This record gives sequence, C-alpha cells and structure tokens, in this order.
Amino acid sequence: MTSQVSSPAEQTDAALVGEQRASGIGGEGKEVRRLDRVIIRFAGDSGDGMQLTGDRFTSETASFGNDLSTLPNFPAEIRAPAGTLPGVSSFQLHFADHDILTPGDAPNVLVAMNPAALKANLADVPRGADIIVNTDEFTKRPMAKVGYATSPLEDGSLEAYNVHPVPLTTLTIEALKEFGLSRKEAERSKNMFALGLLSWMYHRPTEGTEKFLRAKFAKKPDIAEANVTAFRAGWNFGETTEDFAVSYEVAPATKDFPTGTYRNISGNLALSYGLVAAGRQADLPLYLGSYPITPASDILHELSKHKNFGVRTFQAEDEIAGIGAALGAAFGGALAVTTTSGPGVALKSETIGLAVSLELPLLIVDIQRGGPSTGLPTKTEQADLLQAMYGRNGEAPVPIVAPKTPADCFDAALDAARIALTYRTPVFLLSDGYLANGSEPWRIPDVGELPDLRVQFASGANHQLADGTEVFWPYKRDEQTLARPWAVPGTPGLEHRIGGIEKQDGTGNISYDPANHDFMVRTRQAKVDGIEVPDLEVDDPADESGQGARTLALGWGSTYGPITAAVRRVRRAGDRIAQAHLRHLNPFPRNLGEVLARYDKVIVPEMNLGQLATLLRAKYLVDAQSHTQVSGMPFKAEQLAEVFKEAIND
Repeated sequence: MTSQVSSPAEQTDAALVGEQRASGIGGEGKEVRRLDRVIIRFAGDSGDGMQLTGDRFTSETASFGNDLSTLPNFPAEIRAPAGTLPGVSSFQLHFADHDILTPGDAPNVLVAMNPAALKANLADVPRGADIIVNTDEFTKRPMAKVGYATSPLEDGSLEAYNVHPVPLTTLTIEALKEFGLSRKEAERSKNMFALGLLSWMYHRPTEGTEKFLRAKFAKKPDIAEANVTAFRAGWNFGETTEDFAVSYEVAPATKDFPTGTYRNISGNLALSYGLVAAGRQADLPLYLGSYPITPASDILHELSKHKNFGVRTFQAEDEIAGIGAALGAAFGGALAVTTTSGPGVALKSETIGLAVSLELPLLIVDIQRGGPSTGLPTKTEQADLLQAMYGRNGEAPVPIVAPKTPADCFDAALDAARIALTYRTPVFLLSDGYLANGSEPWRIPDVGELPDLRVQFASGANHQLADGTEVFWPYKRDEQTLARPWAVPGTPGLEHRIGGIEKQDGTGNISYDPANHDFMVRTRQAKVDGIEVPDLEVDDPADESGQGARTLALGWGSTYGPITAAVRRVRRAGDRIAQAHLRHLNPFPRNLGEVLARYDKVIVPEMNLGQLATLLRAKYLVDAQSHTQVSGMPFKAEQLAEVFKEAIND
C-alpha cells in the first residue's frame, strides 16, 4: 500500500499470473519465470499457524525489497471448532516489483491446509490459479464438517484450477522422525513445511526465518530445530518433486521507492512508533491508559516495551478507568493516550466530554471494527466516524484524524499529537482493523524530518486584575489558537479548579450563567474550527485540451488503497476521474467546499452506510453519492473501478 509514485496498474484476475516478463532455466533443470506481481493466500484452521506463516513470508519478502501489502483475516471467535468454516484463518500477501496499493483482489496461489480452508476461500480464487492442498486432511470426517459429500480433489470440481496435491502432514512427520516427537507435536510444523515450499517456489530468502525460529523457540531447542528442519524439507520438496516444474521470481521494487532504509511495518506498530516519536518530539513523558480490546491491544503490548523512551503503560480494569487515568496524566503534564475500539469509545464518552471541558491534550485512538455491540471483533469497518464526531452529550467538538495506509499511521499519530498539544484538546485518531493488522514497507524517517512538538507550560501569572494584582487565569486563551494555558499541578501560584461543571471564561470558576455557557460552547467550537490543517490535494490529470475530470472519487481512512488502485484502472482504460483523500475529518480542510463544487459527481466509497457522505451533504449541500460496504472486509479495486466507470458514463 505504498503511495510514493504511480506505477503500472494492479491487475485483478489471478489467472494473469502466467503473464511473464522473461523466463529462464533454474537449478535441477526447472524453469524459472519472472513475474511483476503475485498474490498468495495461506489458509487453514486457526490452530494451523497461518498468521505466523504469512508473517514470515512477508518478512522475507520485505527484506528482499519487494513492495507488498497484506491482509490477515482472523476468525471472529476466540477458538472456533477445529475444521469448521468459522474457524478458518487466512493471510493474504500481495508483493510486486512496482508500487502497489492493496493486498490484491484475488489470490494467484491458495494454500489450503484442510477442506474448510478450501471451501471458505475457493470463491475468491479465479480460474487458472494454483491451489496447493494438504491431501492428508481430505478424509471423510473433515470433509463432512464442511458439507463435502465427495472429495473435491477427485470429483472434478477443481478442474478449472492448477491443483497441487501435497501430503503436507505425512511429509512433515517423515522429515521429523529423528527428533522423537509425538505425531501431534510433529504435525504442528506442517505450516513450516508449507512455508519452505512457497519460499522455494518464489525464491524467498531463508536465513531470516531460520534465525527467527531459533529465537522464538530458544528455550526449546529441539522444537526450534524441528521447525527449521520442516522448513528446509519443504524447500527441498519443491526443488525435487516433479509436480512443481516451475518456480517464479519477482524482482525488488527499488525503482519505485525513494532512497532510504525500509522495514516492513503493520499499522498498529507504526502507530505505536508514531506515539513514541511524538512523546520524544514534545519532550514529554508518554502515558497510555488502556484496556485490552481487539484490534487495538497490540498498541498496548508494543508501548509497554519502551520504558527507555519515557513511556508508561497502565492496563486498567476497564475502559472508563483507562481513559480516566490518561486524562489525569494529561492534567499532570504528560502526552496522554488511550487506545480502544468502538465499544470502548462508547464507554469512554463521558470522560472524552470532560477532556473537552478541561481543554487538555488527549489522544483517543480508535481502531475501528465491525459492530454494533461486540459485532465482528476481528473484522474491519469504518463505522465510528459519526460516533467520534457527535457521540457525546452536549456540544463537545473533538478533532478527528484518520491514517490512510499502515505506514501512514506513524505520521497520523504525530499529526494528532500536534493538534492535541497545540490546541489543548482531545483528538480522535481513527484507524481500523484493516490498517492495524495489514503491513507494507515503511521508510524509516530521519529524526530531523520529524516535527517539533515542544510546548511551553504556564510558569507564572498571566492576568492583571483591576487593582493591579497579578493572577493566573487557567482559561485565558492564546489569541491565535484559542488554547488555554497548560499548568502543571504543583507549580507555585498556578493552583486552579478543574471539574466537569461549566467554567467561567478566564477564571475557570464554576459558572451557571447562561451567557457565559453560550460563550464557552461557541469558543470551544471555534477553537476546533480554527485548527490549521493542510488544504485537500486533488489528483486530477487534465486531458490534451486542458480539461479536467467531471467525477471525483473522495475517500477517507483505509479506503485509500482500493480507491487509488481503482482510479488507476479507470484511467488506464481511457476514462478521466479525479481523486482526493481526507486525513482531517474535523475540521475539514478549508478548501473542501471549493473542491466539491468543481465536480458534477462526487463518489464516496466507505465501509459503513454513508457516514462521510452524510457529513458532506449536510455541510456543503452537495449530492455526494455513497458506495458502501459493511462486510467486514476491505473493498476490492475491481469492484470500485466498475462503480467509477458507471458514474462517469451515466
């Protein structure tokens, strides 16, 4: 999902995997074909280690220098019954020799560890694609669990695909005989056998995986060596078996990336690093008050590792305690953060309102998931926008920032911290499960590229009374930002009252005066409305006559990748369409109204029922047309391309 430069458009039909740029002959007389891109999906039971397998393949692909994008897909239940459709776990990886934007619409290769994995994923696999199946699992009972009366490997139902039957379990057990493991223990390494096979098939490096396995199982060296042996056995099987007569090469994507040091990074990890960087750039301790919740828990796990950077993490007993502690830390002079998902935001709403009233910097990180209520904990959605915008009692405006890719979560965290610290306000950072768990290459920035976020705490009196007395007024505002002073508790002479009851302008004393309440409400709103955010940039290539497009595709958050990939396809087909993407959702960029007015049609794809479109219609009176999806999965590029083509030609 990198976004550095334009490149050849992504292709949907996985059957095009046969399209070659060049070919040659590899070792043992086997043919080597060079491809520009490949989409692989590992699928199996939730206990088969598919996420680990996909993660290791991704890490080696990143070290090789390909651009990549991933889509982990977990079961919604903690432990669904083994071998059932609800228990299927998958990991899709798209890697290429050029700039790509999505995990891909359909896999070129499906690795199915059991009948449930095959049945759950077959509808996504196009004709002509490769399917590698673990034949050991295609016995009567596992097939019956998912409704197979006969084996799909024998009844002709897979004739449209290139099926590679491999007895993964048997081969793994045979390879590990010397270790004296029980059958059950040996079977656990079959995912490493599959990883070795795919690593051979696509010429992936192996050293990193072997090093990882030895480190992961350092306390159980026999298990470590068994996994390494299974991994090598899978590689050797690919090299020697006649069933795999061709291997593939995908060259590094060096020409599409600026010079720098890169690493593979997930959205939650990038966001965590962004928060740490924000604390360092602000020269403030970073405090996280949080309660574990999918898919935000990884941020708590990661930040807990970084005490050396002045990070303090508090795992509270519930969501309310988590944000309460964070707001207390903000009052005490820390860069305060609380992390959650939609259900947690509902519980935190009163304290968010208190933060609005107290006018203290606080980052509320919402990693959105499918709802309502518990909903789909492991699936993605963008349906918390209106909750972030309005989900509090009274007039309680809160700025909203949304990253667009996993790597962009780093920059979005810094941006959210800038707003919170400069304007003394809580800020929503809206990521989602797709970004949180997905990954892509990230260029590690130089420290000199990061913004200066340092703030000045109040240090003395700031107001003179009529009799000449110098006093401290906690709600006397900066003329430019309308931010109130930030006074650290315990500073002599800066004692002041806090609480949820309305404040008197300037003094901060309790006030029930109607005119004062009206003034304070409007002032808090004006402070948010006045936040400086960059103008919206529009990608609208003009034709030969200088005429721009008449249709605009407008998105926010994680829809960036699918929208951009779809726009590339539409333009390659000869149609004109403009694209813009919103990072700041409250306040909107100042030029947004003017941008919308330039186009006859505005299409807004969202993973909700049209929440951004509703805001645009209300504020700008434009006929924003929604295209929505709430399936728990991200948009496919081809799907959006058809929507855009239809809008252009309508």
